[in-house]
Amino acid sequence: MDLVTVLLAFAVVLFLATVFNKNRKLPSNFPPGPRPLPILGNALMLDMSKPHKTFLELSKTYGTVFSVQIGFDKLVILCGYDTIKDALVNHGEEFSDRPKLELFSKTTKDHGLIFANGENWKVMRRFTLSTLRDYGMGKKGIENKIIDEASCLVQAFKAHKGKSFDNLQVINTAVANIIVSTVIGIRFDYEDPTITKLVGLINENIRLLGSPLVRLYNSYPYLIHWMPGPHKKVFVNMKEMHDFIRETFTRQRTELDINDQRNLVDAYLAKQQEGKPESTQYFHDENLIALVENLFTAGMETTSTTLRWGLLLMMKYPEIQRKVHNEIEAVIGSAQPQIDHRRQMPYTDAVIHEMQRFGDIVPGSAPHLTSQDVNFRGYSIPKGTAIIPLLHSVLRDKTYFERPDEFYPEHFLDSEGKLKKIEAFIPFSIGKRSCAGETLAKMELFLFFTTLLQNFIFQAPPGAKLDLSPAMSSTNGPKPYEICAIPRS
Repeated sequence: MDLVTVLLAFAVVLFLATVFNKNRKLPSNFPPGPRPLPILGNALMLDMSKPHKTFLELSKTYGTVFSVQIGFDKLVILCGYDTIKDALVNHGEEFSDRPKLELFSKTTKDHGLIFANGENWKVMRRFTLSTLRDYGMGKKGIENKIIDEASCLVQAFKAHKGKSFDNLQVINTAVANIIVSTVIGIRFDYEDPTITKLVGLINENIRLLGSPLVRLYNSYPYLIHWMPGPHKKVFVNMKEMHDFIRETFTRQRTELDINDQRNLVDAYLAKQQEGKPESTQYFHDENLIALVENLFTAGMETTSTTLRWGLLLMMKYPEIQRKVHNEIEAVIGSAQPQIDHRRQMPYTDAVIHEMQRFGDIVPGSAPHLTSQDVNFRGYSIPKGTAIIPLLHSVLRDKTYFERPDEFYPEHFLDSEGKLKKIEAFIPFSIGKRSCAGETLAKMELFLFFTTLLQNFIFQAPPGAKLDLSPAMSSTNGPKPYEICAIPRS
């Protein structure tokens, strides 16, 4: 863009901001917050690469319910377990919507599961949960699938013969194979160029969505859209992903036997043929593309990132790794880990819980939106207000966790060494919008982690310094690292 165009765009934005702010009246008891600047709001005071850190600091001044402004958008931030539970559980209906985020509206058109609203969201969530249950989620069928994949992952690690390697691609692919096989009925070899490409697209977008310019896109879409930057690549990657999904279900449609439905896509295509009003209204191709993309991304990212945190932490704290090894030997020995072993392995289970807490994978949670005017904790919050439940503030709450900034598995153990339930442990969020794949993720984390620790001692390469600060990304993943997997037998 030339200078004249930039100045013209800025003048239009300034004019719209003036009109907007004159016409917008907030309740007198709207949640407090720092004074915003014209157009910019509070953007300059936020760390846009890690906004959850700034929000946590602001809560010390403004309390557990406060507001910030970015562009024209007022956001209400909720901090602490009691406040977030009150909103998402006790006032679940009022806080159940998702905001319309321009970046995702352009790519998924607000279809699918994560950013859908109203009856469309209810239909897609109901279909997803029931279909995943039909194909084994939480049952022996999916357990056996994870066990088989964990064995393949062990062989991939062994192929490096104790030499250092980056585990990102192989762990991503192993975890992706579980959800991909359930959704489209395919399992990929780790070297297959198709899964390498798909995982690469997801990883790149997860990283790009954490860049400051992309984070600001939703507040200044008409200005940023025309600028060069990482948002352009996000759109390209999303189109490539959606093209793959469309090609896949178009092929499956030609092979469909409604009496022999093999996976989630088959079940969806069968719904399209039922001839009911909802078949046309909800079970259309655009919803299927967005749903499959949501499941691919969510089904891979958080679980694989937690596992990668876990292996990094085992290298950093070898004494904790030894305790896990000892418990595996005492309970499982050389047998194949099964999900039933978990109840006999409180220390390993506590380590996995602490991996999730310390990793803090989704610190800001997915944003919510008020579906109606709501009076909440003495404040009036109008319908259509974006809400950020700051999960970071819960998982780092010293009220519930003795050493919130340290990796300390004893957070989840009582005085007798038994697993202790902590109600503030909500890495999957809570309420109506909690993660639909929570049951599957818990099974994957235990079976993958235990199988890997049964087979290997994990060590850092000679001279390597292990950095536990997260990479810049839309989720909290570890920075790139190399690992040595030393066979235990």
